[in-house]
Amino acid sequence: MNYPDESTYGNKADIISTVEFNHTGELLATGDKGGRVVIFQREQESKNQIHRRGEYNVYSTFQSHEPEFDYLKSLEIEEKINKIRWLPQQNAAYFLLSTNDKTVKLWKVSERDKRPEGYNLKDEEGRLRDPATITTLRVPVLRPMDLMVEATPRRVFANAHTYHINSISVNSDYETYMSADDLRINLWNFEITNQSFNIVDIKPANMEELTEVITAAEFHPHHCNTFVYSSSKGTIRLCDMRASALCDRHTKFFEEPEDPSNRSFFSEIISSISDVKFSHSGRYIMTRDYLTVKVWDLNMENRPIETYQVHDYLRSKLCSLYENDCIFDKFECVWNGSDSVIMTGSYNNFFRMFDRNTKRDVTLEASRENSKPRAILKPRKVCVGGKRRKDEISVDSLDFSKKILHTAWHPSENIIAVAATNNLYIFQDKVN
Repeated sequence: MNYPDESTYGNKADIISTVEFNHTGELLATGDKGGRVVIFQREQESKNQIHRRGEYNVYSTFQSHEPEFDYLKSLEIEEKINKIRWLPQQNAAYFLLSTNDKTVKLWKVSERDKRPEGYNLKDEEGRLRDPATITTLRVPVLRPMDLMVEATPRRVFANAHTYHINSISVNSDYETYMSADDLRINLWNFEITNQSFNIVDIKPANMEELTEVITAAEFHPHHCNTFVYSSSKGTIRLCDMRASALCDRHTKFFEEPEDPSNRSFFSEIISSISDVKFSHSGRYIMTRDYLTVKVWDLNMENRPIETYQVHDYLRSKLCSLYENDCIFDKFECVWNGSDSVIMTGSYNNFFRMFDRNTKRDVTLEASRENSKPRAILKPRKVCVGGKRRKDEISVDSLDFSKKILHTAWHPSENIIAVAATNNLYIFQDKVN
């Protein structure tokens, strides 16, 4: 990927590569190119301002992945965090999965605010005491201490992927999860790290015959036997693990026939799907390709029920976007908690929201200039050719180095997190 020189964004390692709320929305995790995970926690409601829920503050920061070197293939393995997925909270601790290109790790994040004091065999500094000097039996006590948040790796799932991992997804049985790379999808049990089960393998016997790769994969939110995966050819396959152990034959195949009048040199590249997401209800799937977001009904395979143009004004710019590699950017898309609004990113730090009921859409900008606390975001408009109104921005002055690839939506409230290169913006609905 081409990133601007480091002076533009400070340190390249700080570029955010994934954003994810946990199941309650109390915590928000980001991963970055430097292999770090930063978790933000929402402050509790203050007594004097009942309606205003707290801000998100840093809760824990830890190094999840380190750069590695594969000596057999002479390949450097980046530490960059590709995806984070939370597990539902079962007890006082939180658990999350994080992955780089090759290795998935299960992390436990827990709090400690008491420490034991009064050991019998050690002194207060922790040095072993001479047994001859111990004459009394002490009962250790727990003393309060400053709150510490500890992140410990509980499982490391390695050595199962030949290609780069692009997706991880936790199953609704909470016992298994899957990891997907360009050509294979593996199913793991959380308790077993030394073996996984290959459920999809699209690698041809002769690699010269390779025509498509897997770009994203996700489990159904309620049916633990069902999952989807998308491809670089713009197709989506729904698979049922009850049908056979190896899901090489899909149950459903979603594809929109191409309009021959729109055919161009770039058709194949821009039809590649960069993200696929089940709706919370499980009835729909949303896919993002380079120019559009589509919503598919699971019961209708031949075409999407809704198509939203994200930045149609870039159609005439595909040539230069190909030359600067932007055409290969992988934008993500997210649903709001009630599946009524969808959000996805664009260039110039713009992000788009589409209301599925009213069919209204809006373009907003995440940037330092307009993100003072309590400021209200003004909708932005891009004009194509001709006269430009004063509040519009011309296509030719868009900054393609500023792109919003990763966004997240709070599971139950109108709070969104938007990653703009190395800055994280959190916006919430205006409270009266």
